[in-house]
Amino acid sequence: MMKARFFAGQRHAWMLGSALAGTMIVTNPAHAQVDPGDSAQAASSNENGGEIIVTARRREERLVDVPVAVTTFSGAQLAESGASDITDLAQMAPNVTLEPSRGTNSTLSAFIRGIGQQDPVSGFEQGVGIYLDDVYLNRPQAAVLDIYDVERIEVLRGPQGTLYGRNTIGGAVKYVTRPLPDEFSLKVRATYGSYDQADGVVTMSTPLSDTVRIGASGARLSRGGFGKNLTTGEDNYNKDIWAARGTVELGQKGGPFQLRISGDYTKDNSNSRGGHRLIPAFVSDAPVLEDVYDTRGGLNDPTQYVEAYGLAMNGSMELSDALTLRSITAWRKDSSASPIDFDALPAVDVDVPAIYKNKQFSQELQLLWDNGGKFSGLLGGYFLDASADTQFDVRLFTTLAGLTAFTQADVDTKTFAIFGDFTYDFTDQWSLSIGGRYTWDKRSANILRQNYLGGGSPVFGGEGVAFGTPSTDFSGSETFNKFTPRVSLSFKPTPDQNIYASFSQGFKGGGFDPRGVGVNAPDLDDNGTLDDAEIAKFLSFKPETVDSYELGYKGSLMNGALYVALAAFRMDYKDVQIPGSSGCTVGGIATFCGVITNAGKARFQGVEFETNARLAQDMASMGDELRFSGSVGYIDAKYKEYITQIAGQGPVDVADYRKVQNTPAWTASGTLSYTAPIGAGDIYLGSTLSYRSKTYQFEIPNPYIDQDGYALLDASIIYTAPDDRWSIGLHGKNLTDKRYKTSGYTFISANPVTGEILRNSEGDLIPTLGKEGTLTAFYGNPRQIFVTATLAF
Repeated sequence: MMKARFFAGQRHAWMLGSALAGTMIVTNPAHAQVDPGDSAQAASSNENGGEIIVTARRREERLVDVPVAVTTFSGAQLAESGASDITDLAQMAPNVTLEPSRGTNSTLSAFIRGIGQQDPVSGFEQGVGIYLDDVYLNRPQAAVLDIYDVERIEVLRGPQGTLYGRNTIGGAVKYVTRPLPDEFSLKVRATYGSYDQADGVVTMSTPLSDTVRIGASGARLSRGGFGKNLTTGEDNYNKDIWAARGTVELGQKGGPFQLRISGDYTKDNSNSRGGHRLIPAFVSDAPVLEDVYDTRGGLNDPTQYVEAYGLAMNGSMELSDALTLRSITAWRKDSSASPIDFDALPAVDVDVPAIYKNKQFSQELQLLWDNGGKFSGLLGGYFLDASADTQFDVRLFTTLAGLTAFTQADVDTKTFAIFGDFTYDFTDQWSLSIGGRYTWDKRSANILRQNYLGGGSPVFGGEGVAFGTPSTDFSGSETFNKFTPRVSLSFKPTPDQNIYASFSQGFKGGGFDPRGVGVNAPDLDDNGTLDDAEIAKFLSFKPETVDSYELGYKGSLMNGALYVALAAFRMDYKDVQIPGSSGCTVGGIATFCGVITNAGKARFQGVEFETNARLAQDMASMGDELRFSGSVGYIDAKYKEYITQIAGQGPVDVADYRKVQNTPAWTASGTLSYTAPIGAGDIYLGSTLSYRSKTYQFEIPNPYIDQDGYALLDASIIYTAPDDRWSIGLHGKNLTDKRYKTSGYTFISANPVTGEILRNSEGDLIPTLGKEGTLTAFYGNPRQIFVTATLAF
């Protein structure tokens, strides 16, 4: 007679070998979902298929009851998958793109359901909000957060703002660190792998009394380069990071008063990331390098670095059995240097050294009501005072002797907001949620653009001499305000199923183009001079808005063995902000110009499917378990109107020739995982297959830089000793060693309407900036194999 324990014996060995060989089709071991409102408090989760309990609105709710599209990854799931930073989440969350910005190591480009922002310079707000323990990070620099000492990470899709923090038009990524335990804890994690990867993380905490707990984590994350800079001899795509976090918690666990004071510090000394040329050099005839991770870029001054740190105080007080006051206060600062060699050649030809300096202060207050009855809700206020200062040279020495276009853009943001979200349960089956937010933004900008001859600007230690008057010398400010509503209706045909429909509106304020050339402004009154109002109008861009409609279903079926979530959405996007730069002529000199437009209208519509299924289980011991989880996202992203200025033609609608960047039509992942007891411990085997269809890096299609569809295969094997005292795991990432582009630069002549790349009479490409031609790409990580060991005391 076959016993229930049918996964024993030789099956253990078969599964182990299959995972290492990458023959199992899979991704993350579970896709859980949590309402966005619970980030400031511990969510109690009980995974049993879809049976996950959350305390999102200060009351316990099952995942299936929450009408929100959000995917959550627990710390355990991230450890099992071998995830290193938040960009790994994009492989597993539908319709999400997270990647390092072009030419950087830790600046984040984030897109959700087609909405995001790729340009990291000051003046442009993010389309996706990044949160660290409920603190909104105002700038994308230092936002590629490494994963250590993490409780969970949430990826929310669609406009946010009625429940917390800053209004975000496209969605949010929320990184939540672990709360401190009630007893002494010491944990050490070490990793060693290919490309000399060597990571170490030490986490320690202890209670000082019943009401005081302290803890700290330190991390050293390092790796050699995937390639080499053949000009400087440095490793390319290496990693050299020191990081630390410290926490003090006051108040009894579960008591009426809780206060968490935390600080974090990160120093990234990795080398500058050089791009790979996709075409031979036009003048020097330098050939295309064989290894896509190698580069020839000669710019390495200033030395690349990122330094970021902050303090936060997160407190809550129960004013009564039904009323809770929550406060989140934070201060953050970061600075970074990013030398970017656009053409990836030794000569000074489109070399851009850049410095970013950002700081912010934010205060948030929330008042939550929940008496266990039919009505619950939240009322909040948010204030942000932030500054972003960007300085950069554009060195075009081959154009004119030592020509440099220096830009300094200091952009300040002040924002106030009042928001609320309220839910009324009419019956056990029907409930209605209504929310809204009023946002007031003020953007102030000081922008200077000055040409130099004979070398770089003095700001970057150059010997250039000012050439002519500034082409931009602007100071101005503008305010933007908007009320954005949200409403959702839920119907539960059975206690374990939920059908919901929602409408929400998102808003992102306007600003001023930090790369704009003021002297190019049109003389609107034909008086022969440009006044401040005409320059301000030329440099400014309007806010953008989106109307989002969603219809969803969530079900916990087969006694919790199967969880299913399905969402269909449509988003009408207006006044889309499209920043960029291109070659141009200013005062008879070939240089570069900032180009930004409120392109017009776009329509995004699609579906998202997520599931978590227990395929088999040893019912005798409840030890062996085979589980599948997966997701599929489809989005039809299309511009309905895209107005651009074309010389000699005026404003032209080119929507039929434009694509939505960083938004593949299809994203999919599947995870097959197997757990079983071995001796007194447990073994986990899992493998991930993820897929992304063709991705356009810019709005104008480019056959050199755009990435065709591709799949990535990962696998993990982890043994955990009894009582979680120690574990050892073997992880493989991108096991097929796929080469795929994540971003790039192009300064090649193209048809301004169709985007078709142009050639001269000899059939050669035509550079629009610099002499050698710029078509440069950056790539995702190659195959990596590493071992991680943990030890807990």
